[in-house]
Amino acid sequence: MVDPKAIVFDLDGTLIHSAPDLQLAANEALKSIGRAPLDLPTIISFIGNGAEILVKRTLNMTGGADSALEQDVLRVFLEIYAKNMTTFTRPYPGVVAALETFRAKGISLGICTNKPTGPARVICEELDLAQYFDVIVGAEPDQPKKPDPHSLLVCIKMLECRPQDALYVGDSEIDFHSARNASVAFRLYSEGYLNEPLPTLDSTDQFHDWTKHGI
Repeated sequence: MVDPKAIVFDLDGTLIHSAPDLQLAANEALKSIGRAPLDLPTIISFIGNGAEILVKRTLNMTGGADSALEQDVLRVFLEIYAKNMTTFTRPYPGVVAALETFRAKGISLGICTNKPTGPARVICEELDLAQYFDVIVGAEPDQPKKPDPHSLLVCIKMLECRPQDALYVGDSEIDFHSARNASVAFRLYSEGYLNEPLPTLDSTDQFHDWTKHGI
């Protein structure tokens, strides 16, 4: 697929390096209950399934917790993250130029992320990325998260495109399976937050440098 009619992107680990801010919030939340901080690679390995799972994994790594404590720590995490969503988060080098190139070609652009829609939009606004996207679809309480194909298919429909004419770009096994479940072509940004090998993904469907617009 040389020129898809629409390209949908994951957000964290694909367009933006957001792990440092997620680490900050996670470690402050752990500190609030007297637990030790976790390093950045560990936090990166927890990213992709939403804040609830990230917090649960941090607690499991540092001693476990019951559901009540999980909810308390999640609340602290969300409060801190809401104040620090773009303290350290930045687009990957070359992302802005790539988005400008795609828009110049007349390709419709969207975001499909497991981050809640509100924070996803705020981050895109604060990083001056929102101008490039026609649609931003994030996690909602009443909708299944990726790798369920629902949110990706909703995003493609909102872009007035058919799945067979769209491309999904992500950085993780979750994104890969989302695309497969939706019967949508996929490209992997290999320098993101991939935590599981994708042996069935051809090397031509992967890229590591946004400055080459190589999706």
